[in-house]
Amino acid sequence: MKNEPIALTSDPTDAEDFDTTVEAMDRGQRARLIRMTRTKLGLSQTEFAARFRVPVGTLRDWEQARATAPDFAIAYVRVIALHPEMVARAVA
Repeated sequence: MKNEPIALTSDPTDAEDFDTTVEAMDRGQRARLIRMTRTKLGLSQTEFAARFRVPVGTLRDWEQARATAPDFAIAYVRVIALHPEMVARAVA
């Protein structure tokens, strides 16, 4: 098993806390960007997925940090945040 660098160590006074790896922190930041973009547009996961042609299960996995959104998806979400109507027309 590969040892990943720890980005945030656990709180020794909290029995339920755990170390967080650099990869997990990155996954969490990507999840936050996607979720914040969607909520700022006032869309549910189902609405966002349908409008921007992203499988809803994939979107859920990304938002809940169960899977890491790839770089191209992050770029796509950033463009959606800047030009949501243009992207919606382009994928219609």
